[in-house]
Amino acid sequence: MDRLYDMLHFNSEFVEKKEYEKYKASRFKDRKMVVVTCMDSRLTDLLPRALNIKDGNSKIIKDAGAIVLHPFGSVMRSVIVAVYELNADEVFVVGHHDCGMSCIDPGETINKMKENGISSETIDTLESSGINLRKWLHGFDSVEDSVKGSVQTVKNHPLLPKNIPVHGLVIDPETGKLDLIVDGYKHKEL
Repeated sequence: MDRLYDMLHFNSEFVEKKEYEKYKASRFKDRKMVVVTCMDSRLTDLLPRALNIKDGNSKIIKDAGAIVLHPFGSVMRSVIVAVYELNADEVFVVGHHDCGMSCIDPGETINKMKENGISSETIDTLESSGINLRKWLHGFDSVEDSVKGSVQTVKNHPLLPKNIPVHGLVIDPETGKLDLIVDGYKHKEL
């Protein structure tokens, strides 16, 4: 349980030895892109290398399943900020095979919440307030369909300029192989 202190100790040495210098990058690079991908730790190093992304060449937004769940949620807000404030001119939604969100059992997740001290009353209050926790926690049955849905949410957003291509891909977390699901250059109107 001392991860925090281990990280702080490492960070102190990292800064003292100026290890950061090899990672310096500009906020505004040549490849102006935003990538929405999954938070799966297997993608941390693999995804940038498989996409030929160098430090500073993209803005990477990670969430569970690479799902753009709500058109006015934090993921979509980050995409909009990347476009208008950080000069991103393309969006890539990159899901992956063998994603944990494809096998989430919302009922089991709710049981785990209760086992960790979330009261049944809290769950009932949320559900009575119109929040369908099972639907909110459910991931997807098909990664390809999920990527298509997220691409549609981004592409059809009323605040996204129509000239911004929105692509959809699925990566193999073992090999890095990409499958093209939506070619944003060809599918201007979704």
